Amino acid sequence: MSLEQKINDGIKAAMFAKDKIRLESLRAVKAAILLAKTSENAKDFDETAEIKMLQKLVKQRRETANIYISNNRQELADKELAEADIIEEFLPKQLSEQEIESTVKSIIESTGAASIKDMGKVMGVASKQLAGKADGKFIADTIKKLLQ
Repeated sequence: MSLEQKINDGIKAAMFAKDKIRLESLRAVKAAILLAKTSENAKDFDETAEIKMLQKLVKQRRETANIYISNNRQELADKELAEADIIEEFLPKQLSEQEIESTVKSIIESTGAASIKDMGKVMGVASKQLAGKADGKFIADTIKKLLQ
């Protein structure tokens, strides 16, 4: 079943359950999918692009929640965090810190990286292998820690 079909089914279920936050979250995802499909790069919209889009939506909501928290608007932050959690349900299972670290160690060994100067080489391989399974910032931080 495609992501779009899963989202449509989720929207129907949220309507029947009268779950307003879930409905708003899924409608936002559906709108993002439609925008991506009708853009100039529509032929490049595959599963990898879907995952990147969902990660972007989650990241936007988490950043917005942090802004709300810093401005003492907890009720708005809670809504954004709830939407982020709902969207995350459609992402592949995220790897644990240990799994990411062991994968990065094996990439460092295979590329022969020895210092922080080789970070770009390691990051390129790690980004491809861990796409959709880990946050890019966490991958970069792990690489920096292991190369120092």
